[in-house]
Amino acid sequence: METPVAATLSATLPPALDRPWKLATVDVIVPVLNEERALRGCVETLHSYLRDSLPLGWRITVVDNGSTDATWEIAQELTRSLDNVFARRLEVRGRGLALRTAWQESTADIVAYMDVDLSTGLDALFPLVAALASGHSELAIGTRLAHNSRTSRCLKREFVSRSYNALLRFGFGVKFTDAQCGFKAARADVIKPLLDKIEDNAWFFDTEMLLLAEHNGLRVHEVPVDWIEDMDSRVKVVKTAVDDLKGLARVTLAMSAGRCEVDLPKAAPAPTHPDAVLSRPRAVTLAKFASFATIGVFSALLYALAYLPLREVFSPAVANLVALVATGICNTEANRRFTFNRLGGSRVGMHLRAAVLFLANYSLTTLAVLGLHAAVPNVSTVGEVATVVATYCMLTLVRFIALDRWVFARTRK
Repeated sequence: METPVAATLSATLPPALDRPWKLATVDVIVPVLNEERALRGCVETLHSYLRDSLPLGWRITVVDNGSTDATWEIAQELTRSLDNVFARRLEVRGRGLALRTAWQESTADIVAYMDVDLSTGLDALFPLVAALASGHSELAIGTRLAHNSRTSRCLKREFVSRSYNALLRFGFGVKFTDAQCGFKAARADVIKPLLDKIEDNAWFFDTEMLLLAEHNGLRVHEVPVDWIEDMDSRVKVVKTAVDDLKGLARVTLAMSAGRCEVDLPKAAPAPTHPDAVLSRPRAVTLAKFASFATIGVFSALLYALAYLPLREVFSPAVANLVALVATGICNTEANRRFTFNRLGGSRVGMHLRAAVLFLANYSLTTLAVLGLHAAVPNVSTVGEVATVVATYCMLTLVRFIALDRWVFARTRK
């Protein structure tokens, strides 16, 4: 029977609050590779913290990815001696693969991970998952580069980390400050569709996940952390940095080709800006322009090869028209396929818009040739070609913007 106080409270609560509360559950993943010395102490310390300090349902999942020492045996012992501790064995190495597998298999509402060395202070774990449990954000990450973070690490790692994150901010316009801190969490219903788009299975996994998250309009919350470098770390800083740069180039090309959009669940909030889902990082624009410029060089050579023999027979205006038509069709089709990756949709509409752009280019280049003849009556054919090519090059930036924003424009979500 409902008490008078409970009845009064139920009558005064709004409908959205007149429901039983459901606490989120958290699955903390600890990926390990040949960590027989550190694993037991890490899991026992983490277990004590979660038991005493985390007011949510939780479990710890140790994921051994290809260890050849006693790591797997220790992980199995921990599952028998501690409650809510589980272990998963993978024969293939790769931290990204370990996280992907554990997160996809988890039934928790929130999935998180931390490095086995416990370099990051555990006091930051509750603020990390609280931002997700409250619905404030879809991803939460620890940052060692915030003003109120306290870190201790060698000069080389400090320089590489800050340079790498500065590259991300300049090239991709990201809002987060630290992509590589091994202390992250995400809402399971949002991260699982994102995992299907992530290709890296090693150390670049974190960066790729965050780039795709912001690219698809997800909110990334940062928590300042206390971090002390593990002097026994086996991370090869230089090799990892080179692999990260290769990964950034791959993600740039994938974003340019439109392969990074993800169908998010209805529970994920819509981006506040209509173009947020298809945001355009600076690196993507540069990659597209590089492809456009390369095709433009070949188009200019093709134009010269077509114009010179035509000029022996026709007037400058006619020769220019025929040469531009031939090169314009090839240029438009090449940019459609390689620069803007518009393999679907109506080609007719695209080529009609390209035809309007072509007429503008033809008018300006023809006026340039006629103006050259008026100024220099005895100009050579090579001079005509040079004038047209120079005019075409001056129009390159305008043409690129027109192709990108109008001819091959994608429908914004």
